[in-house]
Amino acid sequence: MELLQWNIGAVKVIRVEEHVIPVPSEDLIPEMDRHIEAHAEWLKPWAVSDANEILLSIHSFLVISGDTNIIIDTCIGVSSQMPVPPAEDFPERISEALGTPLESIDVVLCTHLHMDHVGWNMRDIGGENVPTFPNARYLFSKAEIEQSSADSENYDPTVMEPSVQPIIDLGLADFVESDYEITPEVRLLSTPGHTPGHVSVLISSEGEEALITGDMTHSPIQFAEPSLCSSFDWDTDMSTATRERVIERFVNSETLFLGTHFAPPTSGLLRSSENGVFFSISESEH
Repeated sequence: MELLQWNIGAVKVIRVEEHVIPVPSEDLIPEMDRHIEAHAEWLKPWAVSDANEILLSIHSFLVISGDTNIIIDTCIGVSSQMPVPPAEDFPERISEALGTPLESIDVVLCTHLHMDHVGWNMRDIGGENVPTFPNARYLFSKAEIEQSSADSENYDPTVMEPSVQPIIDLGLADFVESDYEITPEVRLLSTPGHTPGHVSVLISSEGEEALITGDMTHSPIQFAEPSLCSSFDWDTDMSTATRERVIERFVNSETLFLGTHFAPPTSGLLRSSENGVFFSISESEH
């Protein structure tokens, strides 16, 4: 499959796809269906199918900032309960995109602790569960970890036990603040609501800027209709407020949005018109 990539100043970002899945809109974003027609001109056919399915992409972003190789989210993996066939060659896809072995990944950042964002933290090699990126530090938001522990009502053993707790037990995890600076060009942006400690990733380099969304949004329609919430949002009032805050900050700017669940072309700018905010898609670089 074709790799999409972007140059944000001196930072390179590469999208590495695991799956693109058509999902009935009412299953993922209730109430979305009745809003699609008003935005069909810019939503279809890349983000929403003719059958009004969300074209949900599962992918990692490989971010290269100076000498630091960063993976943003590690997708589903092979032990997930999600109804998709395992992409067993996904680690090799990342290595091929980077052009070097997986050992050269320095940082893994999980925007939040849902199964489609942590699945390749670990993998099975010869019957042993080992880190996919053995030389990396794995970064988790402190707020996210605190709300996902075994004594929390948000604890999900199907996520934590295979993909997060082993990283912690091996001493490879760092619990960081929601505005943590990974490199001088790459930092976290607190975007709670989908989960308590959810973060997005802001890239700023040589006067250019991009925002990797995480699950602040699952479809670009949520920028036009920020009150549309995912059925998996932890706090819908908070997730709506987060989107409204992000829209206010970035609309009509040159900040490129890279949607963590947006199918190709994946990237675009927030623009306003007399009909409201829309997502103006942009082409990647090759």
